[in-house]
Amino acid sequence: MFDETSRYHGLETAEHRLPDGRLVRYVRRRFLPQGARLPLLAEVAVAEGDRLDLIAHRLLGEPEAFWRICDANDAMHPDELTSEVGRRLRVPVPQFPEP
Repeated sequence: MFDETSRYHGLETAEHRLPDGRLVRYVRRRFLPQGARLPLLAEVAVAEGDRLDLIAHRLLGEPEAFWRICDANDAMHPDELTSEVGRRLRVPVPQFPEP
Protein backbone atom coordinates (compact mmCIF):
# COMPACT_ATOMS: atom_id res chain seq x y z
CA MET A 1 0.00 0.00 0.00
CA PHE A 2 2.86 2.40 0.86
CA ASP A 3 6.26 2.88 -0.77
CA GLU A 4 9.19 1.19 1.00
CA THR A 5 10.57 4.58 2.08
CA SER A 6 7.31 5.58 3.80
CA ARG A 7 7.02 5.64 7.57
CA TYR A 8 3.78 3.67 7.07
CA HIS A 9 5.31 0.87 4.98
CA GLY A 10 4.69 -2.49 6.57
CA LEU A 11 1.97 -1.36 8.96
CA GLU A 12 -0.96 -3.68 9.32
CA THR A 13 -4.23 -2.67 7.69
CA ALA A 14 -7.66 -3.18 9.21
CA GLU A 15 -11.29 -2.92 8.13
CA HIS A 16 -14.36 -1.38 9.69
CA ARG A 17 -17.92 -1.87 8.47
CA LEU A 18 -20.08 1.26 8.70
CA PRO A 19 -23.75 1.04 9.74
CA ASP A 20 -24.77 1.58 6.10
CA GLY A 21 -22.75 -1.48 5.05
CA ARG A 22 -19.79 0.30 3.46
CA LEU A 23 -16.38 -1.14 4.25
CA VAL A 24 -13.62 1.27 5.30
CA ARG A 25 -10.00 0.11 5.12
CA TYR A 26 -7.38 1.91 7.16
CA VAL A 27 -3.81 1.61 8.36
CA ARG A 28 -3.34 0.81 12.00
CA ARG A 29 -1.68 3.34 14.28
CA ARG A 30 2.07 3.86 14.05
CA PHE A 31 3.77 4.33 17.40
CA LEU A 32 6.85 6.52 17.49
CA PRO A 33 10.06 4.81 18.52
CA GLN A 34 12.13 6.24 21.34
CA GLY A 35 14.53 8.52 19.48
CA ALA A 36 17.43 8.07 21.87
CA ARG A 37 17.38 4.32 21.18
CA LEU A 38 17.81 4.67 17.41
CA PRO A 39 21.40 4.12 16.21
CA LEU A 40 23.02 7.48 15.47
CA LEU A 41 24.48 8.25 12.03
CA ALA A 42 25.29 11.91 12.72
CA GLU A 43 24.41 14.91 14.76
CA VAL A 44 24.00 18.21 12.90
CA ALA A 45 23.35 21.81 13.82
CA VAL A 46 20.47 23.57 12.09
CA ALA A 47 21.77 26.37 9.85
CA GLU A 48 19.92 29.47 8.64
CA GLY A 49 17.46 28.44 5.92
CA ASP A 50 17.71 24.71 6.66
CA ARG A 51 14.68 22.55 6.07
CA LEU A 52 14.26 19.01 7.27
CA ASP A 53 13.93 17.63 3.75
CA LEU A 54 17.23 19.31 2.78
CA ILE A 55 18.98 17.84 5.81
CA ALA A 56 17.52 14.40 5.03
CA HIS A 57 18.67 14.65 1.43
CA ARG A 58 22.15 15.78 2.42
CA LEU A 59 22.70 13.08 5.06
CA LEU A 60 20.40 10.23 4.08
CA GLY A 61 20.23 10.76 0.31
CA GLU A 62 16.44 10.91 0.39
CA PRO A 63 14.43 14.07 1.09
CA GLU A 64 11.31 12.05 1.90
CA ALA A 65 13.24 10.43 4.77
CA PHE A 66 12.74 13.57 6.88
CA TRP A 67 10.47 11.53 9.12
CA ARG A 68 13.45 9.43 10.25
CA ILE A 69 14.99 12.60 11.70
CA CYS A 70 11.66 13.41 13.35
CA ASP A 71 11.61 9.97 14.96
CA ALA A 72 15.20 10.31 16.21
CA ASN A 73 14.33 13.65 17.84
CA ASP A 74 10.95 12.60 19.28
CA ALA A 75 9.21 15.23 17.14
CA MET A 76 5.55 15.15 16.23
CA HIS A 77 5.76 18.43 14.28
CA PRO A 78 8.65 18.48 11.76
CA ASP A 79 8.81 22.28 11.43
CA GLU A 80 9.71 22.63 15.10
CA LEU A 81 13.05 20.91 14.48
CA THR A 82 14.38 23.63 12.18
CA SER A 83 12.83 26.68 13.83
CA GLU A 84 15.93 27.40 15.94
CA VAL A 85 19.30 28.00 14.24
CA GLY A 86 22.02 26.06 16.02
CA ARG A 87 19.73 23.38 17.39
CA ARG A 88 21.44 19.98 17.35
CA LEU A 89 19.53 17.25 15.53
CA ARG A 90 20.08 13.53 15.76
CA VAL A 91 20.16 11.81 12.37
CA PRO A 92 19.63 8.06 12.72
CA VAL A 93 21.05 5.20 10.73
CA PRO A 94 18.17 4.22 8.41
CA GLN A 95 16.41 1.10 9.62
CA PHE A 96 14.43 -0.88 7.07
CA PRO A 97 11.72 -3.40 7.90
CA GLU A 98 12.48 -6.97 7.02
CA PRO A 99 10.70 -8.17 3.85
